[in-house]
Amino acid sequence: MNPPSTLTEPEPKPAPPRDYASKSVPRHLARGAVGLGLIVGSIALVPVAGPVALLGALPALVAFRGCPTCWAVGLVQTVSRGRLRRRCEDGVCTLTR
Repeated sequence: MNPPSTLTEPEPKPAPPRDYASKSVPRHLARGAVGLGLIVGSIALVPVAGPVALLGALPALVAFRGCPTCWAVGLVQTVSRGRLRRRCEDGVCTLTR
């Protein structure tokens, strides 16, 4: 039998929170406009270019940093950045201005 180990494994670090925010609201809205334009344009071109036109929607994923929902979450993060702060005391977390 092996003697019990006195070394303990380090606890894993929590994953950093996902941040989809932009540096400014106008920049974030511009990214959204580009992404939406690419999606609408690729769908509008389907009758002319066929299903290949849908490949034009792929760059929209880059503009949205994922999906349109990711973009919307980023918009909320961008607007609230600097306005709300999380404060945790005695195991209770609250949002403060």
